[in-house]
Amino acid sequence: MAHALVEYSDNLTDQGDIRGLLKKIAAQMCNSNGVFPTGGIRIRANRLSEYVIADGEDDYAFVNIVVQMGSGRPADFKKQFFDELFEIIKAHFAIIYASRYLAISLYVVEVNEQNSYKQNNIHAKFVSAMPPTKA
Repeated sequence: MAHALVEYSDNLTDQGDIRGLLKKIAAQMCNSNGVFPTGGIRIRANRLSEYVIADGEDDYAFVNIVVQMGSGRPADFKKQFFDELFEIIKAHFAIIYASRYLAISLYVVEVNEQNSYKQNNIHAKFVSAMPPTKA
């Protein structure tokens, strides 16, 4: 399981290429050497039109990303993976960041499996697509 929810201010709609950002996050998760099973990856976005940023006096913008994942991944993997992911996110918004006020945040939440209920038949597609292992 690796889910990412991207919330963003609607004043980024025209410049932000949010769909492109979602694809970059998904690609990074898919390239995790199986740490995040492909069938469990979910990346989605919510455009927000009701918000106040800072003093509310300027055309500020924000992107807030929350990644939820099952617990148990090694600490060194998480550090390297999320450092790299944050760099990808910052690079995606670099031109906008250089030209206007923009807050970018990434939070990682580990979900206790005892508090997580799931049913997912998408995994089977990717498991059956894997070649058999040699003994």
